[in-house]
Amino acid sequence: MSVEPVPLSAVEAIELDLFLDALNRRYHYDFRSYSRSSLQRRAEVACTRLNCATLSELQGRMLHDPSVLPDIIDAMTVQVSEMFRDPGYYLTLRREVIPHLRTFPSLKVWVAGCADGEELYSMAILFQEEGLFDRTLFYATEINRRALARAEVGVYDIDRLPVFSQNYQQAGGQGSLSDYYTAAYGRAAFNRALRGRTVFTEHNLATDQVFSEVHLVSCRNVLIYFDNTLQNRALGLFAEALARGGFLGLGSHETLRFSDHAASFAAFAEPDRIWRRTAIVQETAHAR
Repeated sequence: MSVEPVPLSAVEAIELDLFLDALNRRYHYDFRSYSRSSLQRRAEVACTRLNCATLSELQGRMLHDPSVLPDIIDAMTVQVSEMFRDPGYYLTLRREVIPHLRTFPSLKVWVAGCADGEELYSMAILFQEEGLFDRTLFYATEINRRALARAEVGVYDIDRLPVFSQNYQQAGGQGSLSDYYTAAYGRAAFNRALRGRTVFTEHNLATDQVFSEVHLVSCRNVLIYFDNTLQNRALGLFAEALARGGFLGLGSHETLRFSDHAASFAAFAEPDRIWRRTAIVQETAHAR
């Protein structure tokens, strides 16, 4: 009796399932609720970087050689950002959100999924120029430890600075971006003072819990890599973390309008993807 072979695409899907399960069980990194298409592309990148012909081969190396884990996590996470990305978002923060934040005696800001730190330094500069930096504590969190280390250093290729500077001006910058960094040998190092009030810490939106009450959560271009279940979990964490009247900022192609936690927020500047926390907080799945 002949058995019909499983199509190659089905084999690759099985391999991806097994790989993600092994990654979670061995190292507690849970990517299983990330966007499937994105995961497949990132897994292929990991295979290429580690010279593995298949995900099964990569899985075997990962299970028996912990030294390859940083390379795998680096490949599985997307680190694409720039300073003051989508300048209209920061201009709205400056003009419409900051006046409300001034009413709090002290502030906490959570930059979730901070990548290499571009958004963190953008926030720090904005708060510095608006006179709120000295009474603000920033949390910069990221699942990728290498990216988190790069964020803490705050050094970027000099050829990226023209775009950063243009974004800064369009975001209502009050001076020159060059006031905040020192350039040498093709690199730009941002002033250490900008990260002097920042806690850099590893945090996984798929598995970790709320760690502090905050007044602003900025999580931009992260939810687009999650499936609906994980998006709801992350938005539930943000709802729990935000003080009443606090603000949530998302990426330009992200929304919470159809999420399980929509009732926990009111639209504030929806075209710029900014919402405000109401008194209602929906029960989250991880709290049940």
